[in-house]
Amino acid sequence: MFAVIKTGGKQYKVAADQEIVIEKLEGEAGDTLVFGEVLMIGDGDNVNVGAYDRWRASRR
Repeated sequence: MFAVIKTGGKQYKVAADQEIVIEKLEGEAGDTLVFGEVLMIGDGDNVNVGAYDRWRASRR
């Protein structure tokens, strides 16, 4: 499963347990972040495109 999120004017493709670096976000490693815009969610052959209001992800 993966998602495409938009934050800070950039888009990121993210997946479970993946570590990414996002500029200009406040918080510490391990904090829970709430992303306001999830543009796409994919799971195998099933892909859903559209803006989702809230999505929670962990930052490590």
